[in-house]
Amino acid sequence: MSEDQNDENLEFQDFADEAKPVEDDSLIEDAPKQLEDLEAVFDVPVKISAILGRTNIEISDLLALDEGDILELDRKVGEAIDLYVNNRLIARGEVVLVDDKLGVTMTEIIASKKDSGK
Repeated sequence: MSEDQNDENLEFQDFADEAKPVEDDSLIEDAPKQLEDLEAVFDVPVKISAILGRTNIEISDLLALDEGDILELDRKVGEAIDLYVNNRLIARGEVVLVDDKLGVTMTEIIASKKDSGK
C-alpha cells in the first residue's frame, strides 16, 4: 500500500487548542538529528496490543465456548481501549472501522514515568 493510500485512511483530530508553545527552540533544531540517531532501530519489530477488555473464566467454561458465545468484558461500549507496545501501556484509543477492517485511533498518549519526572 502506498503512502498516499495510507494517508487517505487516517482520521486526524485537530489538537491546535491543546498545543503549547515550545520554550526551547533547540528541541526543534535537534529533531532531525534525533531521527537520524534512531534509524538503527527502525527495523526492530515490536509487539502492539489493543486491549478491548478483560475477564476471568474457568478453564472448563473456556473449553465449552462455541462460535457465537459472548464473553462479558470489564469495559463498557464506547470506553477507551488500552494500547500496549511490548507489554507497556503507551496510549488509549477508540476502535474505528476503516475499509471493513478494525483499527484504533489514539486519543490519549500515556506519559512514561521518565517523562513525568517521577
